[in-house]
Amino acid sequence: MIFIETSLFTKILPSYLGEEDYRGLQNYLLQHPESGNIVKGSGGVRKVRWAGEQQGKSGGVRVIYYWKKSESEMWMLTIYSKSEKATIPGHQLKKIAEAINNDKP
Repeated sequence: MIFIETSLFTKILPSYLGEEDYRGLQNYLLQHPESGNIVKGSGGVRKVRWAGEQQGKSGGVRVIYYWKKSESEMWMLTIYSKSEKATIPGHQLKKIAEAINNDKP
């Protein structure tokens, strides 16, 4: 499986997770790619809770990702804390998922 990060994800990741925590998240997703809840109306985009440094899952971060099974790709879309915007509209995520499936990221 290959992990592909959007430029936004790459830019903001260090604000939320250190290298070791991110590696842990990647290893978890490799073993459990369907663990995140599908965001309603998103076309298959998932949201998973992840414990950041010194935090539990409930106070940690939310990671939005899309698993493109046919290509064994895990698209890391964005990350945010619980205290930030709690929801990204499903229709926006659906457009992203469709672009990924059509190889037009």
